[in-house]
Amino acid sequence: MSAPAAPAWFTDAIASKPAHHDVVVEGVRIHYRAWGEASDLPGVVLLHGGAAHSGWWDHVAPQLADNRRVIAVDLSGHGDSEWKPEYDRSQWAREVVAAVRAEGLDPAIFIGHSMGGWVSVFAGVVDPPAVRQIVAIDSPFTEVPPEEEPIAARRPPTKVYPSLEVAIPKFRTVPPQDGNLDYVEHHIAIESLRQVDDGWTWKFDPGIFGQRGWVRDLLPRLEAPLTLVRCERGMVEDGMVERIGELHPGGIRVAFLPEAGHHAMCDQPVSLVATLKDLLSG
Repeated sequence: MSAPAAPAWFTDAIASKPAHHDVVVEGVRIHYRAWGEASDLPGVVLLHGGAAHSGWWDHVAPQLADNRRVIAVDLSGHGDSEWKPEYDRSQWAREVVAAVRAEGLDPAIFIGHSMGGWVSVFAGVVDPPAVRQIVAIDSPFTEVPPEEEPIAARRPPTKVYPSLEVAIPKFRTVPPQDGNLDYVEHHIAIESLRQVDDGWTWKFDPGIFGQRGWVRDLLPRLEAPLTLVRCERGMVEDGMVERIGELHPGGIRVAFLPEAGHHAMCDQPVSLVATLKDLLSG
């Protein structure tokens, strides 16, 4: 199955192949991707949403790594990391911090999408010295992450497809949204699949959502500065922004992303990169 035609910026970004590394955290192998070289600038760690993986950042990370080290972590139960009998966000936070320390990047800038924003806040409370600041992309901190209920309903494990050609068109974002760029979706779909005896299936563990804990209870304890990237067609509305700002002791900074849905790296990646670069330069 051939990939859809893509603009030069995308093909150039994808051509910048990441290095692949593993770190063992409490007996579980955690995989992460890495771009760029360490420098005097703070390192960046990118965190995917629920049921996603580090490959969602393949077209974003290289554009942030021209002068700093950038890593993207597969949380346990996701991507190329190992699965566990149970999951909780404190454990995910410790996994991310371990990858950051393995790279010598602490304190790092944490950029988390959706549930990845939740994990970033947990990391900031569990291990404050590891977190310089947090940028959360459309993370509804006062509600359940939008991926949780649809993914939890997929037990038993997801379907096995006989070939990549059959599997790739079945890829869907959770929650679904219109306007995703076909070449971005195609790349993410390929990276989302793993080969098994009978064909191909999705990489995530359908049992990833267990003991969740509420981020709204942790925000008053968060010391790191927090920026919320609000997507115009996303999950976070004005009232939620206000509530989040009231919970964080230092208040929050808000960056607005026009025309973006919840999955901004899928429908507005150019604007997302420009926004992140602006926040990092600040």
